[in-house]
Amino acid sequence: MIKTLAKSLHEYKKGSVITILLSILEAAFEILIPLCMAEVIDKGIDLGNMNAVWKYSIVLLIFAALQLLTGVLSAHIAAKTSVGFSANLRQDMYDNVQTFSFSNIDKFSTASIVTRLTTDVTNIQNAYQMLIRMAIRGPVMLVFSMIVSFRINSTVAWIFLAVIPVM
Repeated sequence: MIKTLAKSLHEYKKGSVITILLSILEAAFEILIPLCMAEVIDKGIDLGNMNAVWKYSIVLLIFAALQLLTGVLSAHIAAKTSVGFSANLRQDMYDNVQTFSFSNIDKFSTASIVTRLTTDVTNIQNAYQMLIRMAIRGPVMLVFSMIVSFRINSTVAWIFLAVIPVM
């Protein structure tokens, strides 16, 4: 079934890959922001070093802006890609219906065919958009979070790693 659906991607494969890459970048920035905030506190506020506070605050703002940019671009490209994919899928399904013999057309009701061309394709469109955004972002966040937690405190990170399968 995935091979059949993948045939309808056509010119939207590039958009799918770009969305995945932007989602990975967005997740990376989301993990880097708390680290940068920790640096503001540890190297700036605790030591009374205003230069460090300004430096890390500017870096924090840049990371936040980059996360916003990658998130917006990722959502925009994912929406365009999934809409184009569903349009191609609808057209491919319609072309396939046109090849049916009269006995096959009598077997399927018009309402059933219209439902397949509208509601079912819309559900596939929404699932595809979530797949290229959320299904990528979640595991990437998990991996980046584990890397950062090992960087901060490896003992606590091993506890997190042991608890994750249970959860």
